Amino acid sequence: MKRNLPIFAGDERAMLYGWLDWHRATLAAKCAGLSEEQLRERAAPPSNLSLLGLVRHMAHVERVWFRQVLDGEDVPRLWGKDTRQDADFEEVDDVSAGEVFAVWQAEVERAREVSAALPLDELAKHPRRGSDVSHLGVLIHLVQEYARHNGHADLLRERIDGTTGE
Repeated sequence: MKRNLPIFAGDERAMLYGWLDWHRATLAAKCAGLSEEQLRERAAPPSNLSLLGLVRHMAHVERVWFRQVLDGEDVPRLWGKDTRQDADFEEVDDVSAGEVFAVWQAEVERAREVSAALPLDELAKHPRRGSDVSHLGVLIHLVQEYARHNGHADLLRERIDGTTGE
């Protein structure tokens, strides 16, 4: 993913897409150049946090919010999260990083398609909470979700090989 600096003034949708894409690309950059073993490295016991787990988690987040919530698709949750809340973080030792990144990219592309077809004020029902959520609210949530996890990714990457930066 190419990292383009997001705009700070302009159309709401363009600004939100810019920030969301910047954060998506930031997560990819934090993982770039690492071996599968390094991507699986845990933060520190007892945490099960790893870069590969973060990518799996964000693929799940993209799927739930765009496909299940906004588009109403009947698709299963990824990585066994229907039965185990932390499955995306727990089971990274034997998975292919290439496959994980491919799933994440596919979910990002599908999220872009769903989002492009909806006005920002489109409302949907959250299937588990039963409350209304707007497309705008989902975009804001995804920006904050990536921002928070990119902070984790930054610390993980620094621990792995000393690399720091946005």
